[in-house]
Amino acid sequence: MSSIISRRRFLKRGVAAGVAAVAFPDLVRAKSPNAMIQHASIGTGGMGWADLNSIGIHPRIQIVAFCDVDKRRMAAAARKFPGARQYQDWRELFAKEGDRIDSVNVTVPDHMHAPITKTALAMGKHVYCQKPLTHDIYEARMITAAAREAGVVTQMGTQLASLIPERQAVRLVRGGVIGKVKEVFLWSNKDPWRYRPKGPRPDKTDPVPEELNWDWWCGTAPVRPYVHDTYHATWWRGWLDFGCGWLGDMGCHIMDMSFRALGLSAPLATEAEVEPEWRDDPARRRETFPTWQVVRYTYPGTELTAGKTIRITWSDGGKYPPPEKEALLEGGKFPQQAALLIGEEGTLLHTHGGGVALYPQEKFKNITLPELAPQNHYHQYVDAILGKEGGRTESPFSHAGPLTEMVLAGTVALRFPSQELKWDGANMNVTNVSEANRYVRRTYRSGWEVEGL
Repeated sequence: MSSIISRRRFLKRGVAAGVAAVAFPDLVRAKSPNAMIQHASIGTGGMGWADLNSIGIHPRIQIVAFCDVDKRRMAAAARKFPGARQYQDWRELFAKEGDRIDSVNVTVPDHMHAPITKTALAMGKHVYCQKPLTHDIYEARMITAAAREAGVVTQMGTQLASLIPERQAVRLVRGGVIGKVKEVFLWSNKDPWRYRPKGPRPDKTDPVPEELNWDWWCGTAPVRPYVHDTYHATWWRGWLDFGCGWLGDMGCHIMDMSFRALGLSAPLATEAEVEPEWRDDPARRRETFPTWQVVRYTYPGTELTAGKTIRITWSDGGKYPPPEKEALLEGGKFPQQAALLIGEEGTLLHTHGGGVALYPQEKFKNITLPELAPQNHYHQYVDAILGKEGGRTESPFSHAGPLTEMVLAGTVALRFPSQELKWDGANMNVTNVSEANRYVRRTYRSGWEVEGL
């Protein structure tokens, strides 16, 4: 691909045509264990800074380029990796670096995950993408398929999935320690600072900082007036156009263990209870997510569940499982964020970022937790590119895509409070509330189209 290709030409002939992975066959195969992987980081602030540094410290990684629409946020990356080439536009990065990079991480607001990731996959690049994998269900399905076709190494940024306690919990459930699972509760009640918008968009416009390209930040979403300290760089998660709310932020983390352990697929139905003030305010509902929600999923049963279906309940914003479930903890209190799996033979509690506990404690006092080797989620990704792990990562897109669909099915349900949405997973279609299907796939802003999305 020519280094002088224009953005317009790149969009029309590169992205829209779907640059084939076979154009770069040497980048699809595992690299030599002694090779240096040429890596580009797209997004350098916030979690992007963490991803850049966590990948960048691997001894076989060379950070050769990075991109951020905000030059202020690139400044720290430029000091840390002074030899790396800098871009404000990810399309220009791919156009100029296409034959010089092997791998990228995509750590930007949710609404831009899919177009950047899809482009990288079409060019045969290995991809580490932050969670949730995409902003919309359709995007998740398409990214999963694109990764499979590209045959590259992929990893979603659910770093805790690689930690020993999370993997121990999966082993215990799969091993039948608590018996067949009857019900699952998942919750997140951390400080809600990043979900703060409670009203419609501000009725004003502030000057765009000279270092920020606001049009490129908006990307596939509709352009709205720039307002200081409202969207970029911290508060975007609470706005419908850019983020996926509380559920989108924490769902992929906390749902992962039970989704993986029980071998779930696509839900049969979803139903949401939401903050009444949000529900009754049309202006807020057009723009923002509620500050709390309870989403009930009905899934087909598996060989590890007690019935033909299983109910999985998510809650956030200060909402916990019913008080009677806390009695299962034998005097303990619900952690701030956790997964509770209630089985026929006992109960498993996995605290987010913490350990695993089994109840009744007396019954399980002689249970020894599985001995597992430590894993580094980032380095596992790099080692897989090098062929050291046979291409295996903990959260490849083949797993991350369906998990993200679970999360996003909840974000669709909350827009129709107290209505059960019946879901046809194979066809990505809500069968009983046709209006809900408008939230399964969005239309990108003109000029930002990517083939297949």
